[in-house]
Amino acid sequence: MLTIGVDIGGTKVAAGVVDENGAILENALRPTPADRPDLVAETVADVVKELARGKEIEAVGVGAAGFVDETRSIVRFAPNLAWREEPLQKKITELIGLPVVVENDANAMAWAEARFGAGRGESHLVCVTVGTGIGGGIVIDGHLYRGRWGMGAELGHMQVVPEGRLCGCGNLGCWEQYASGNALVRETREIVANQPERAATLLGLAGGTIEGEEVTEAARQGDEAALAAFAAMADWLAQGLADLAAILDPGRFIVGGGVSRAADLFIDRTRETFGRVLTGRGHRPVAEIRLAELGASAGLVGAADLARRR
Repeated sequence: MLTIGVDIGGTKVAAGVVDENGAILENALRPTPADRPDLVAETVADVVKELARGKEIEAVGVGAAGFVDETRSIVRFAPNLAWREEPLQKKITELIGLPVVVENDANAMAWAEARFGAGRGESHLVCVTVGTGIGGGIVIDGHLYRGRWGMGAELGHMQVVPEGRLCGCGNLGCWEQYASGNALVRETREIVANQPERAATLLGLAGGTIEGEEVTEAARQGDEAALAAFAAMADWLAQGLADLAAILDPGRFIVGGGVSRAADLFIDRTRETFGRVLTGRGHRPVAEIRLAELGASAGLVGAADLARRR
């Protein structure tokens, strides 16, 4: 039986028909009406109806960036779409007449990697998405861990520096302020401001404002400032993974998200630092750190599979 997975992002709604093996048989895109969050359900319904035409669809899974309640129906809070207590499941169900499951997008991505990607064969894993910020998903004993209220695995908001950098969540010193794409750019700009002589290549590429793409390209060309920023990000990422290992003891970490496309610049150092700062090192197994395999489609694949298992 087929299900449809939908991944609601800040700029686009991606959807696909997914079979029981995690294969996408057909997909479609719509722009996200970010300025009209009340129209998102209608956009989802429109793309689902298009994909369902002529097919026997069992259910629909929807991945959304935000806090999804324990019943997988209400989006309590979604910063990118300004949703507050949004009854998304009810709205979509009424429009399409099919069972609907709503899940946090990082949880959906983690489930997809656990079932069909880099997590295959491991029953205890933590998936970390490194992008603009840091998201995450946790699978324990083969089950997706959501927490009592459905809001678990907000990994990017562990405090790693007391009274540290202000985070978009309102707290100070969150992990994503030191180990994300935004953190990489901020670190680079600080190095350039203080030691511009280390950034000749980067400054030539950037021209004006330094952004992530320029930092990555400069690092690949050996720019000292860009490489130093990647090293700092790798160390912060490793420290956070070591802290999670002390709490959850997973057999495997999976690193995905947009920044993972530049993994050649940081993943080896992340693994090295992780082994060096791990609690109980030398007297415990060391969790693997692997890169995600499913790319941008992971969210909709995971949402579709969770809908099948509802």
